[in-house]
Amino acid sequence: MTYLALVLSVVALGVWVYALFDVIGSDSGSIRLLPKPVWTVIVLLLPKFGALLWFALGRPRRDPATVTPTGPPPPFPEYEHPNRARASTPEEDEEFLRRCRERAEEQRRRAREAQERQGRDPREDGEPEPPA
Repeated sequence: MTYLALVLSVVALGVWVYALFDVIGSDSGSIRLLPKPVWTVIVLLLPKFGALLWFALGRPRRDPATVTPTGPPPPFPEYEHPNRARASTPEEDEEFLRRCRERAEEQRRRAREAQERQGRDPREDGEPEPPA
């Protein structure tokens, strides 16, 4: 029975500390019902009841789009940007890839020409010849 009381006390303390940090870390403009300093005083002076009131009445509503996902970070975080351009159809994707290949070929051609102007053979550098 004593262990149960100890566990419940630790849980209550954890909820209170979490609520206090949540009040302090929340944006003042998005807190509901009362101003931020008043919520801080309520949570500080009424630990259990104040924390429950904070979660029920004062905590800002979280937009699901702004909540950060939990878990390990993605392997390529640059792809997770919300405004990243994405192809809406497979044809647009193929067109983008075709243009990338053309740009790469143009860059390779210019590099070969620059090396030839310097009097070197581009194949001497160990670069493989691009496929035709």
